[in-house]
Amino acid sequence: MKRVTFHFDVISPYAYLAFEHLPQALQGLSYDVEYRPVLFAGFLKHHGQLGPAEIAPKRDWTYRQVLWLAQAHGIPMQMPAAHPFNPLALLRLALACGTDGKVNRYVAETVLRHVWRGGAEAADAPRLQALQQQLQPVRDPAGDAVKSELKANTEAAIARGLFGVPTCEVDGKLFWGFDGLAMLRACLQGDAWFASGAWDVSVPVGIARPTS
Repeated sequence: MKRVTFHFDVISPYAYLAFEHLPQALQGLSYDVEYRPVLFAGFLKHHGQLGPAEIAPKRDWTYRQVLWLAQAHGIPMQMPAAHPFNPLALLRLALACGTDGKVNRYVAETVLRHVWRGGAEAADAPRLQALQQQLQPVRDPAGDAVKSELKANTEAAIARGLFGVPTCEVDGKLFWGFDGLAMLRACLQGDAWFASGAWDVSVPVGIARPTS
């Protein structure tokens, strides 16, 4: 049985879609999933990037595409009242329900659906309080241990080459995005392409944009 690590941040609509579609995408295969919350903003800072929601035309396209993908795959989805939002409280709440930087599928599902179903304000304080009462975390979400765990998850992911969410990791290979699920399935099925050397493709940089 293969171990798949699902790295996610609740701020990402693609993470929500991939989470909901994962059982169907991998139906019939033998695998175990480990769910790890990470802070997408930490990835952006490390790689010197803007988030999709920080580029106006890309922001508009992202929202159109994720809603289309949701209806195309039969996944209930409504945009939150405002986006982007600060996901820290939700990520820390999720981690406070688990151990060793991991959460179970129920916890991941609950925090993701809190954001991406119903169209409410994701970071609304009364809603967060109700969510905490529902999940009954075993640790203090605002405690230093949980905060350190989220930071450690994020730094460890960056060290392994992650740059975005969702990212699924199996046998050291990284599969990014909702549309990476088909490639992940092929890998788990033992597709010969992965042993052909194509995975390790390396292309020299032809030209680099000046940084200043």
